[in-house]
Amino acid sequence: MSQAKTELTHFDAEGRAHMVDVSDKPVTARIAIARGSVKMSAETLALITEGRAKKGDVLGVARLAGIMAAKKTADLIPLCHPLPITKVSLDLTPDPSLPGIVVEATVKTGGQTGVEMEALTAVSVACLTIYDMVKAVEKSMSIENIHLILKYGGKSGRYETKL
Repeated sequence: MSQAKTELTHFDAEGRAHMVDVSDKPVTARIAIARGSVKMSAETLALITEGRAKKGDVLGVARLAGIMAAKKTADLIPLCHPLPITKVSLDLTPDPSLPGIVVEATVKTGGQTGVEMEALTAVSVACLTIYDMVKAVEKSMSIENIHLILKYGGKSGRYETKL
């Protein structure tokens, strides 16, 4: 397990928040994968997987919401850099053992900073969209365990969750 950095890069010497200057960093291929889940009753999961939700295609709409969210991350997270995203994909997998939906987002770019926040934002918004689309039948759903699975590229190299 790697040690946490002792220096927070989003604060200047006086402790004020600022956007990190990445202009001297090389452009490299970067990827991030994040995952989370929406836990629900087996009945609500069946409603989604059988296409019976009144609002329509829950997983299709959540996938699009996640893609849109990744592209808007810099508008939502104050100190994120706007990035030229080259790929966003979301896998939404029904999992009867939860029961619920597992959401995984993969984001790629060729840039000077990573896309971890874009992947995490994509998962978060896709999960929120699932909740929104079926909340009329189950308000007790929970959004859980949103985390970074993999990060690759840049000076710090590869990071992979050891779960």
